[in-house]
Amino acid sequence: MKSMRLQLPALVIALLAVLPMASLPASAADLYAIDATHSSVGFKVKHLVSKVPGRFTSFSGTIRFDAKTVSASSVDVTIDATSINTDNPKRDAHLKSPDFLDAEKFPTMTFKSTKLRAIDKDHFEVVGDLTIHGVTKPVTLQTELLGISPGFGTGQRIGFQATTTINRKDFGVSWNKVLDNGSLLVGEEVQIEIAIEAEITKG
Repeated sequence: MKSMRLQLPALVIALLAVLPMASLPASAADLYAIDATHSSVGFKVKHLVSKVPGRFTSFSGTIRFDAKTVSASSVDVTIDATSINTDNPKRDAHLKSPDFLDAEKFPTMTFKSTKLRAIDKDHFEVVGDLTIHGVTKPVTLQTELLGISPGFGTGQRIGFQATTTINRKDFGVSWNKVLDNGSLLVGEEVQIEIAIEAEITKG
């Protein structure tokens, strides 16, 4: 009997050691919904000798974030192309026209992540498919985690900022004018600057 009592703990430990990990509950990434009222999707494009800023005022999306396993995280965002705003109605109308975004034909732009890579605990590369003007191309967002907060009278919140640069011609947005000196009226490179605050959700 004494030898049996001594063997039982060892037997239990051995059984626990060989149990398949799949039988244990997995820790899913937290799901957050973007709070557009505390977020921004902006851009800058060269015009002659300056850079003109603009933004999109209507967008939505979700972020799944796993702080322990960043590679298990994901991003899915939809932007209303008709909401482009450069604080100049005439210019905005031109940007929505077939010369640029052709927003009537392509009313939405999307970004869907395909991979996240951690650089350090607060910095990541978010690789994904960006669709503009009906054309989808891979892009990489240099992303920083700004913080996680319990919120203010709401659920837990998370904040990020991200940047990338794209060539608009890659997406079929190629309208331009060549000036007398041979330079272009509008730059081809677009700097994208994103600030996101999102609230945890049960969805």
